[in-house]
Amino acid sequence: MKLAAIAQHLDCLLEGDGNIEIRGLAGIEDAGPDELTFLSNLKYVKKLKNCRAGAIILSPDTPKTKISRLVSKTPYLSFARAVNLFHEPLEPTPGIHPTASIASTAQLGEDYSIGANVVIGEDARIGDRAILHPNVTIYPHVRIGDDFLAHSQVVVRERSVIGNRVSLQNGAVIGGDGFGFAPTEDASFEKIAQAGIVTLEDDVDIGSNTCVDRATIGETRIKSGTKIDNLVQIGHGSVVGENTALAAQVGLAGSTKVGNRVMLGGQVGAAGHLTIGDDVIAIAQTGIAKDVEAGSRVSGSPQLDVRVWRRNYYVLQRLPELLRRVRSLERQLSEHDKVKKGTGASDP
Repeated sequence: MKLAAIAQHLDCLLEGDGNIEIRGLAGIEDAGPDELTFLSNLKYVKKLKNCRAGAIILSPDTPKTKISRLVSKTPYLSFARAVNLFHEPLEPTPGIHPTASIASTAQLGEDYSIGANVVIGEDARIGDRAILHPNVTIYPHVRIGDDFLAHSQVVVRERSVIGNRVSLQNGAVIGGDGFGFAPTEDASFEKIAQAGIVTLEDDVDIGSNTCVDRATIGETRIKSGTKIDNLVQIGHGSVVGENTALAAQVGLAGSTKVGNRVMLGGQVGAAGHLTIGDDVIAIAQTGIAKDVEAGSRVSGSPQLDVRVWRRNYYVLQRLPELLRRVRSLERQLSEHDKVKKGTGASDP
């Protein structure tokens, strides 16, 4: 594809040779003369010196280069859209594979692709253009909207409700039992029936081996536009707001309320029965032990304002040096006291 055509598709300003033929995309260190790359973080600008790409997507404030440029206010987003121009998605086989097991009371929309060994339970309803790859299991009484995509080993448990354009990666479990056990008098545990459901609203993406547990009563809800990475645990009765992003290994204990446009970095953990406000950013491995006000930036465990955490971290790095200085001062004071006692001197 000509670079000029790519610029038009991406609505970018072209600076350089628009007749360059671009055959693919690559990272800034690996891209060759027929490939397109991008730079969104200015701390990597020094890599431009050795870049061999045919063209690069850059922000307007990036230094000029000899490489042809596509200028964008959002280079990473433009690059993501460029990937779609070259990516050829797997085309599933239309229809129903002979080994699929579909209950007679289940209802499917139009233009579906149902793979090998798929199981769809009684009274399940799935909208148009559904793609279910091999070994997907849909339990009874599930409700799913249009343009549903489920990769192999996905399980959607009974009575779960899923909106339109929802994507589930391999091994995701929607609606598994929440972690509900009541201690008994003999120190054992009695299981609490998980009678609630899970609701995934429109445009939700769920990563591989992520679990969204059903509520004990009521529902666990993931609101529209939210993106959840691999190996994430959403506890029973939790609510995750709109257009929120949860990175890998995030864990939300039961009844956690997460606001809109929240970003939780990898391995962030939240204790149950707390609220994380809108537009919060939690840095990776933050331990959230209490409510977080809207708009906060937090880090550490238990969480602190990120500015306080950075100061504390700086001091922590200097602790060995400070300890040596304190011990040196203590020795000097001790020797001074010995001298005073030996000479019989007294303070004025």
